[in-house]
Amino acid sequence: MGRAQRALGEPYFNFGRRKFFNHMHISDQKFYDKVAKKVGGYKSEAIHKSHFPNGNPEEIFLEQLVKYSDKDKTALDIGCADGRFTLKVAEKFHKTFGIDISSEMLARAKQFQEEQKISNVTFQKAEAEKLPFQDKYFDLIYSRRGPSPYTEISRVIKPIGYYLEICIGEKDGKGLKEIFGRGQGFGEWDISVAKTKIYNLVAKGFKVVFVHDYFYSEIYPDIENLNLFLQSVPIFKDFDQEKDKENLRSYSEKFSVSNGIELKRHRIVIVAEKL
Repeated sequence: MGRAQRALGEPYFNFGRRKFFNHMHISDQKFYDKVAKKVGGYKSEAIHKSHFPNGNPEEIFLEQLVKYSDKDKTALDIGCADGRFTLKVAEKFHKTFGIDISSEMLARAKQFQEEQKISNVTFQKAEAEKLPFQDKYFDLIYSRRGPSPYTEISRVIKPIGYYLEICIGEKDGKGLKEIFGRGQGFGEWDISVAKTKIYNLVAKGFKVVFVHDYFYSEIYPDIENLNLFLQSVPIFKDFDQEKDKENLRSYSEKFSVSNGIELKRHRIVIVAEKL
């Protein structure tokens, strides 16, 4: 999918209440608390190489964020996790707030903030669906693979403010999920996340100015590293390396390539302006 202007014609079903697209639940809090305790933040120690045929979506998201940033602007990071990205871009804004539901992740974020001596960031525990901020407070809001409650985002963002998002596409890890028989967005391979999000954003008074799907591959050198990766991401929040041993073996055999095991990924970058 290319630019947004061509995608606004027909209505799409509103998946705003579905877990895959937007909302975080109590199980998410437990999952991220567990990951933070285990690896010291939101990261994976797994070794892998990535191949980006049409650009690295994380780099493109960062480029778009910098493009719309300003030293006079106040920003909000929804689902900031361990705050490393929040702190990385803090110098681009006058003030940034980072919210998350995981106390363990926020503890790591505050630790990193203290180590880096960054003073213009405030981390706090909050639910994305109940943002503790007044109306029209933020100049810019962003979400990196986190929750995207458009009703609340529309409430707290200023007119002519910008909302940026990088999210998981419907084809992400499709082969992996099919073998495991479960996972984020399982079975919804033909429901366009990008089109759904465009429709929902427009319904909340936004104009989508940029949207693009990015398909790429991650190559894990062996089954041990893929196993390590799956323990630290919410593709399967209930992943169990013992119970899922056979699923993992089957996937590794089916998607074996010359230099390891291939995992196909799908990301979407969206930029929208509040009218």
